[in-house]
Parts: sequence; C-alpha cells; structure tokens
Amino acid sequence: MSLPAANIKEANNKINDAIINIMVVDDNYSNVELLDALLSSRGYNVLKAYNGEDALKLAEDVRPHLILLDVMMPKMDGYEVCKRVKTSDVTKFIPVIMLTALSSVEDKVKGIEAGADDFISKPFQKPELLARVRSLVRVKNLLEELEDARNVIFSLAIALDFNDPYTHGHSQRVSELAVKLSGFLGLSYMEQENIRDAGLLHDIGKIATDKGVLHKPGALNGIEYEHVKQHPVVGEKICSPLNFAKPLLPIIRSHHERFNGAGYPDGLYGDNIPLGARIIAIVDLYDALTSARPYRRGMMQDVALEVMKIEAGKGYWDREILMSFIATLKDTPKYKSC
Repeated sequence: MSLPAANIKEANNKINDAIINIMVVDDNYSNVELLDALLSSRGYNVLKAYNGEDALKLAEDVRPHLILLDVMMPKMDGYEVCKRVKTSDVTKFIPVIMLTALSSVEDKVKGIEAGADDFISKPFQKPELLARVRSLVRVKNLLEELEDARNVIFSLAIALDFNDPYTHGHSQRVSELAVKLSGFLGLSYMEQENIRDAGLLHDIGKIATDKGVLHKPGALNGIEYEHVKQHPVVGEKICSPLNFAKPLLPIIRSHHERFNGAGYPDGLYGDNIPLGARIIAIVDLYDALTSARPYRRGMMQDVALEVMKIEAGKGYWDREILMSFIATLKDTPKYKSC
C-alpha cells in the first residue's frame, strides 16, 4: 500500500533532518516544551536551555544547527545572548531566530544589530516556524560545506610546509607574525583575518614547483628562477574558485612585488601593491632569512633585520611597514638561527 505524496514528503523530511540539532532557549518551561514537541515530531533533535548563560555554554559545546531564542529573559536577555553567539569564533555561524512578542521597528533593529538571522512573532504559526527552521538549517549546511572546502585548502597548505624540511612551519609563522603586524598598524578585524588566511596560503602555488628547484643547494639559473616566479600566479589560480578566498587573491598574487617595482609577477610599485601583500612580503622575507635553506644557514634576528633595513633603503620594501614590524618584534620571542 503506497503512502500519500504528502506523507512521503514528510517522511523524507524526517530522514533528512534526523541528525539536526535545534537549541530552544526560553525561561518559560511551557514554551520550551511546546517547541520541543513540535520540532521533535519533525525529526529534529531538540536541546533545551532556560537562561542565557546555559544557552551560551551549550552552544559552544554542541554547536547546534540553529538556535530558537526568546527575547525577554531575566539576567541576560535574548539580544545579549545573540550578540555573544555572533561574536564568538566558535558559534558565529550558527543561525539565530529570535522569538518575540515585541513588534516595534526599534526592537527588530536591536535584534539585527545583535546579529539575529530571522524573527518570528509570538504567538507563532507552526507552518511558518517550521519553514523558517528548514530554510536556515539549509543555510547552515551550506556554510559547513564551505567550511569543509576552506579546511581542505588550509590543510593542503600546511601539509606542503611540513613536507619540506626547509620550510617546516613557514606559512604558519608568517601568518601569525603578519596578523600581529596588521594589528599594530590598526587594521580592522576582518582585514587581520584576511591577512591571517593569506599568510597560510601565500605559498600554496609551490605545490606546482619542481622540488629539485626548490631544494637546489646553489643559485638558480634563469630558467629555474622563472619557474619559481610562477608560484604566486599558481596560488591565485588554486584559490580563485573559493568564495572565502576572494579577498586573499591580491595578497597571494602580489606577495613578491617590491616597493620599487622590481618584483613579480606584475611589477607593481609603491601603494599600487596591496597593503596585505606588502605586510606578507616583509614577514615572509624575515622568516626566510632567519630559517635555514639548502644553500645557507639561518641568520640571527638582528642580522636579518639589518639586511632588511639595507634593502628597504634600496627601495625593495615599504620602509614604514618594516619599521612597524621591527617594533612588533620587541614583544616576540626571537627565533633561533638554524
């Protein structure tokens, strides 16, 4: 005996949603139980919290697919809970639907400013609530797929470093120092995050560079040097299909440009070079000079910085950024020469 089409659709929804965790936050026990009954009947796994503090802890521990959040709660209201969820690196991508009896424009603006993804007025209509839950759960699943792609590309970059005894940990060190420098320069949080990611990925194009050339114990000939110079372009091509990497592409492509126009691949000069690329270029050189290479030992920190000052005098580097970098190193443990 076949099931009606509507029942088949509902059964499929239950199967697809079987592992979806929805957190309900409300200080009213009856409201929580009502939502639990509704969502559980559709195959969702319901997590319950009756105050803001418990909700934040549960959100960090479990990382649910969605949070249904009451606004009017004692001690910590829903606006504050939402704000903390959205400003935490651990939970910021969890969609939040605010449930509220408040209906003024000011209340909704306050919720938007706190980071809410949607609003549902009380008393809610069951079909509307379920439709919005399904919609935001799909968004969360898409974000997780994007995060998986992001993690794959970062893992590839780190593996590339660890596969080379001469660059072991190089990209991670460049990333960490570049973020510290960008913070010292007063860049915004988002700019610092882009520079952090670009630092990790700046050399990913070397995956296409001949290892015999990279590990050559002497000077490169002209053909070999031209081959190595392709890695920023290759890195840009590898990352270009990824939406999260769009702001990183100019930094990855231009991290070997020189302030006087003598760099590659485009011969950019001065402020035409993206600021992030100028930052990465200086940190990249510092780490290269203080690390061992097939053709030399690593330099002591003070020696490396003197070399960089001399080269800045020749126009290779943005001198203001270099001096800021030197200032940041006062609070950074010196790397040992290899």
